[in-house]
Amino acid sequence: MKLIIAVIRPEQLSDVKEQLKEASVNLMTVVNAIGSGRQKGYPETYRGIKHEIKLLNKIELQIAVNDDYVEPTIKAIIRGAKTGHIGDGKIFITPIEEVVRIRTSERGSRAIG
Repeated sequence: MKLIIAVIRPEQLSDVKEQLKEASVNLMTVVNAIGSGRQKGYPETYRGIKHEIKLLNKIELQIAVNDDYVEPTIKAIIRGAKTGHIGDGKIFITPIEEVVRIRTSERGSRAIG
């Protein structure tokens, strides 16, 4: 079992969800986030005063999958999120020690779905 955390551009969310659906990955948590990376922000003028916006809006997807779904999930996220420009995001994969479904008390890979 793995937890896949993807940080992507907000405007790519619908494309990523579509690609995940095609890969039969339907369970996810979506979180609004702000952050900075190589993009390093952008300049903006408000009422004649220049500001440097250093934290950009991002979307964080959290997807728990069984081991056989790891690669299809990663490939689907890349297909949906890739624009070829700095700021496309990152994917982090971490092991999950245990999962418990609250409703049924199921544990392990059965609890993931």
